[in-house]
Amino acid sequence: MSEKKSGIIGYGVQIPLRRIKVEEIARVWGKDGEHVSEGLNVKEKAVAAQDEDSCTLAVEAARKGIKDFGIDPKRIGAVYVGSESHPYAVNPTASIVGEALGTTNEYFAVDLEFACKAGTAGMQICMAHVLSDMIDVGLAIGADTAQGRPNDALEFTAGSGAAAIFIGGDKKEVIAEIDQTCSFTTDTPDFWRRPRAEFPEHTGRFTGKPAYFKHVLGAAKLLLKKTGMEGKDFDWAVFHQPNGKFPIKAAETLGIPFEKIKQGLLTPFIGNTYSGATPIGLCSILDVAKPGDKILAVSYGSGAGADAFAITVTKNIETRRAAVPVLKQIERKEYVDYAVYLKHRGKIKSL
Repeated sequence: MSEKKSGIIGYGVQIPLRRIKVEEIARVWGKDGEHVSEGLNVKEKAVAAQDEDSCTLAVEAARKGIKDFGIDPKRIGAVYVGSESHPYAVNPTASIVGEALGTTNEYFAVDLEFACKAGTAGMQICMAHVLSDMIDVGLAIGADTAQGRPNDALEFTAGSGAAAIFIGGDKKEVIAEIDQTCSFTTDTPDFWRRPRAEFPEHTGRFTGKPAYFKHVLGAAKLLLKKTGMEGKDFDWAVFHQPNGKFPIKAAETLGIPFEKIKQGLLTPFIGNTYSGATPIGLCSILDVAKPGDKILAVSYGSGAGADAFAITVTKNIETRRAAVPVLKQIERKEYVDYAVYLKHRGKIKSL
């Protein structure tokens, strides 16, 4: 890679206010809620309201980053929004976000989709733009709202949320340098949604060892080889988290203790936010990281692939942080029952 560095100059996270407990969903379907919750290591998930979708979540996350880190939106030369729940099949989310933020008309704008790793793919593209001097600042967003058929395993875990990551090259602004990134990709169809299909399909247990673990560990080991590092060399780590158990197992395999992933392990409290999962976890780590800390971040997207990043926190983090930490956002919540949950998801018109 080039000696020139690019990195994160700001970030913002948006998590819906409402929550539904896994036990409440299980109650409706006559299942043992405590058993389901323990099996997934997920207690509750964030529920997007009727006026929230992946686009509104993306806009709010980006606005927070602009405000908290003093980023002039007119400096943004690229907007990439990764999601598998874009509000329009044909009409870009990225251009709506750019317009809402007050950017100029001169910026790259593309919607990305690679299951749950489209947000980190946007980070890689923005990084390349900055390193090649094509842009000053790039904005990569991972945003999704719950996608899951009623009474399917996904209904218990699929949450809603967004993270906006601003990528730049100004050393006075960079709070975390991206030292190395790589991807591991194969044709492994463990999860998919056909055109016009309302809900995705998945292959059950096949989504574990041959899908998630093969790719997450494959990307992580490739990154370790490129950097000459070992899992124990990192102070923090965050992995894609389709449930609360897979990332713990991935960390153990790489020799990373639970204490190093706890800060970014958020699925137990807000569910799997899909494209937002790894970026939101990374933002939570940046809320508490210290100068010199090393962060390992590995996303995963069904289909299948994983993006891995080696990140070093800079001294700028001491004066440049989000106004409201991610964990504080998560504490602000309002519970709903299953009927209200269905209403917010547009499955029933009135109660």
